[in-house]
Amino acid sequence: MEIKGIPITRTYLESLPLNNIAKYSESRQKNALSFVGYPKQHPTEKGKIILIYDPLGNNPAALEFKLDDVLHVEEVSQAVTERGEGIPMIKLWIRRGAHGMFMEPFEVGDSIRFMEAHREVKERFAKKA
Repeated sequence: MEIKGIPITRTYLESLPLNNIAKYSESRQKNALSFVGYPKQHPTEKGKIILIYDPLGNNPAALEFKLDDVLHVEEVSQAVTERGEGIPMIKLWIRRGAHGMFMEPFEVGDSIRFMEAHREVKERFAKKA
């Protein structure tokens, strides 16, 4: 199964080091924030993970985190494409205070509109997180 040429495999998550991820089990809400999406291995940095947030929605985004900041991983319900293909989704619990990267698609145009749209997306994302 693929999404736009990207194979979906579980092997990446299964190959993650079990150091801090396996040990973490309590006080998630106090020590971490959760992010739900489709996981991908970082193409160049083995110590990072990319999470495709809202992969089938109108506003998908790519979130990048260091694996050392992932405190817990949970499987959640799969997202389903229009063709009936399942996309494995996970919930990552990321350590509070960690730094991540937020990347989203945008249309090249008026820079003022771009900044305005960026603010709207940040506000929307903050409400969901």
